[in-house]
Amino acid sequence: MKFLFPPLAALALCACATVPPPPTPPEVPAVSATILKDVVRELASDAYEGRAPGATGDAKSVAFIQQQFASAGLQPGNKGAWTQTVPLVEITAKDVSPLKIEGKSQSLSFAFGPEYTGGTYRVVPSIDIADSELVFVGYGIVAPEKGWNDYAGLDMRGKTAVILVNDPDYAMEGQDGAFNGRAMTYYGRWTYKYEEAARQGAAAALIVHDTFPAAYGWNVVENSQVGPQSFARSADGGAGETKFNGWIQKAVAEKVLAAAGQDFAALSVAATKQGFKPVPLGMTASLSLKNDLRETATSNVIGLLPGKTRPDEYVLYTAHYDHLGKCMETGPDTICNGAVDNATGTAALVALADAFRQAGPPERSVLFIALGAEESGLLGSKYYAANPVYPLSQTVGGVNMDALYPQPPAKDVKVIGGGKSELDAVLQDAVAAEGRYMTPDSSPEKGFYYRSDHFSLAKLGVPMFYVEAGEDLEPGGQAAGKAWAEEYIAKRYHAPGDEYSESWDWSGIMRELRLYYRLGRKLADSEDWPNWYQGDEFRAARDASCAGEGGC
Repeated sequence: MKFLFPPLAALALCACATVPPPPTPPEVPAVSATILKDVVRELASDAYEGRAPGATGDAKSVAFIQQQFASAGLQPGNKGAWTQTVPLVEITAKDVSPLKIEGKSQSLSFAFGPEYTGGTYRVVPSIDIADSELVFVGYGIVAPEKGWNDYAGLDMRGKTAVILVNDPDYAMEGQDGAFNGRAMTYYGRWTYKYEEAARQGAAAALIVHDTFPAAYGWNVVENSQVGPQSFARSADGGAGETKFNGWIQKAVAEKVLAAAGQDFAALSVAATKQGFKPVPLGMTASLSLKNDLRETATSNVIGLLPGKTRPDEYVLYTAHYDHLGKCMETGPDTICNGAVDNATGTAALVALADAFRQAGPPERSVLFIALGAEESGLLGSKYYAANPVYPLSQTVGGVNMDALYPQPPAKDVKVIGGGKSELDAVLQDAVAAEGRYMTPDSSPEKGFYYRSDHFSLAKLGVPMFYVEAGEDLEPGGQAAGKAWAEEYIAKRYHAPGDEYSESWDWSGIMRELRLYYRLGRKLADSEDWPNWYQGDEFRAARDASCAGEGGC
C-alpha cells in the first residue's frame, strides 16, 4: 500500500517556486483534560464490570455517556433519542469437551482454554461434532481476482478446516506481494476465515494461533473467546454459520499434523504459493458443548451538533465504549476494565464535543457516536452502517478513535490506511499545522485497518480517518515509543492490567486530540466531498452511494 501525499512532495521538490499560501488552519480550542480524566476514571472503574455488551456495565455506560454528551452541549441524535438499539444474542458455552483427534492408530486430546478455544455462532442449545474429517486449507482464502482458491476441488460439507492466521504475504518485508506484501488484507482477518469456511459448508473452522502473524498472544484469544459471546441477531439464528469457530495453539497444530504424517512447517511454506491445494489429513475431530442463550441488546449512543448552514451534511466522530467484561484469569482481579481500550476513545468523544461547543457550530453537522459491541466483532458500527440514522450518502467522512496511549507526546502521526482516499490532503494539512510528520503503519501485517469500527463504515463507502500517535516520543524517540506499545500489548491489552491510573501521562493524548479536532473541523467547515481513490476497494460503494438521490 503506497502513501501518496502530492502537495508535500511537490513542495519538497520545488522549494524555490512561488506557491499560494495554504489555507489558514482552524484554531483549536482548549480540550479539557479534566473531562478526559473523569470519563476514563468512571468507565474503567470496577463498578462497570468491564462494560460487556448486554451486561449491567453496558447499561450503566450508556446512561453515563448520554449524561456526558448532554453536558458537552450535544443534542440527542436519533430522532429525539440518545440511543440506537443494537439487537444481539448472547451465547455462553458450557460443558465444553476436549478436542479429540483420531486417526492412523493415534488418539490426541486437547483441553479447552489452554490448548483450544472457541464456540458457535448458531443459536442452538447444544453442538455436537463427531468424527469430522480434518483438512488443512492453508490460509483459507478464496480470491478469484487473484486466481487464489485454498479450497479448490474440495467439498467441505461436514469437514473441519485447519486454517493459518493472517495471509500468505505476512512475513514479507515490502508491500509488493499478491496480498499487499506485509500489509494485511481483509483475507488475513479471522472474521473473513470464519465467513469463508461457512460459505464452503464446513462443519468447523480452527485457526492456528501464532503470535507474530496474529499480532497478539494466546492470552488475548482466550480472554476474548471464553465466556459470554455476543452476536448480531439474525432471522435464521445463525444457521448459515459453521457449527464451531475456534482457535488452536500452534503447538497443537504441529502435533496433529505430525500424527497425520505431515510437517506443519513445510505445509505452511507450501500454503504461501499460488496453486496450493487443500490437504486432507486422514484424521477426524470431535467436540461438543452446550449453550446458555439469551436475547439481549446493546446501544449506540448518538449525539448531534447541528451545522449552521448545511445541517443535512454530516461528519462523524466514532469510538467504541464496550470491552470484554470478565476475563479468563485465575488471580484475584478478573475484570477487564478496558481503560485504554477504549474508555480513552469514549472520553475523547466527550472532550471533542465540548471543544466544538466552545468554538461554535461548524457549517456541517457533526455526529459523535459511542458504539457498542466492537470487541464482539464491530457489531455496533455494523448495525449503524446497515441502519444509518443519517444517510451514508449525506455523510462526508469521519474520524475513528480506538485506544489512545497515556504516554509522552509523539512527534509523528501513524497513518493506518493511508494512500486510500482524498482524506490524505486534509490529514497532511492538519499534521503540518501541528508541526508534526507522518509515518506509515509500522506493523501493516497486523491489519489494523480491518480491526476497528471505521471499517464498517468504509466498507459501505464512507471515507474514514484512522490515525494515531506514532512511536517517535518526546523524550525517548522511537525506542521509547516501541517499548511503550510492546509493554501494553504484552501485559495489558485485553487483560485485567488495562486499568486507569492517576499517574497517567496525558500529554500525548492531549496532542492527539488537537489533531483529531483539526481533522473533523476541516471536514465540517468544508464544501468538499472526499472519495476513495480510483481502484480502491471501497470506491465502488462510495460512487454508488453518491449516485443516489440527494447523495454527496
